[in-house]
Amino acid sequence: MSTAPTDRAALARAITLIESTRADHQREAQTLLASLLPKTGNSIRIGITGVPGVGKSTFIESFGLYVISKGHKVAVLAVDPSSTKTGGSILGDKTRMSQLSQHESAFIRPSPTGGSLGGVARRTREAMLLCEAAGYDVIIVETVGVGQSEIEVADMADMFLLLLLPGSGDELQGIKKGIVELADMIVVNKADGDLALQAKRVRADYSAALRMLHPSSFNWQPKAVTCSALEQKGIDTVWNEVAEFARIMRDNGELEQRRAEQSISWMWKEIREMLLSRFRENPKVSAQMEAMQQAVLSGSMTPTQASTALLDLFGTEA
Repeated sequence: MSTAPTDRAALARAITLIESTRADHQREAQTLLASLLPKTGNSIRIGITGVPGVGKSTFIESFGLYVISKGHKVAVLAVDPSSTKTGGSILGDKTRMSQLSQHESAFIRPSPTGGSLGGVARRTREAMLLCEAAGYDVIIVETVGVGQSEIEVADMADMFLLLLLPGSGDELQGIKKGIVELADMIVVNKADGDLALQAKRVRADYSAALRMLHPSSFNWQPKAVTCSALEQKGIDTVWNEVAEFARIMRDNGELEQRRAEQSISWMWKEIREMLLSRFRENPKVSAQMEAMQQAVLSGSMTPTQASTALLDLFGTEA
């Protein structure tokens, strides 16, 4: 794979390779990743989520173009757990991010689910490494919707941004309370026109609320800022905070420590995924799976009895 940052076609092919479920492709993909590891890690990884209608695509495009103007190269990976049903959102994202997607210093790519959120997280992590090896030094991982995907993305990003609307206090409907606690920065978007004053109030409210929460880092106090992605106002403030976050975390070694802990967490998630896959594919287990499920449904066996029996079958495989 070419590691030239402008060779987006080669990068796209490499990501397609790691997305493949074929055993030979997976072996080739892991060999490729292992060879590229020394060229990874030289980026700031930013997770971004937001409530519906917050203007996420407009924000990412404005933010990405601004960051590129500062001499950086930007990759956007979109995580959509519903893409197997809806066909994904990346076509719409590329339409809404038309300027960013066409820029030679940008790369936009969806992360397919493979039918499970764990699959999304796995492929997205590997895609991040490929993007870094290809010279992209700002990686944006965008979540589509609100839910478990936010927790997964926060566990693979260096900095987690939560985008909010300048509303009347109900803008967090549908968002789990824990999402706010995950945020390293809250960005109140659409701070323009009639909403400008409301946005300032929401920013002030969340600034106060963030000071009451226990921060995830001793070296960084989460902040709330305002911006208008549509009018491209305040985007410089967001980037300056991101850059300051990266500087502080690198200087005190916390960024390296976070990534090491994330890698160990990733390893154990891989083990769980692989074990479950091998368990389901085991001939002895698959031969008895339906009977055990029916026994649980009929009440003749408890779930624990059935799972123990299936695990015993799995354990007897030579």
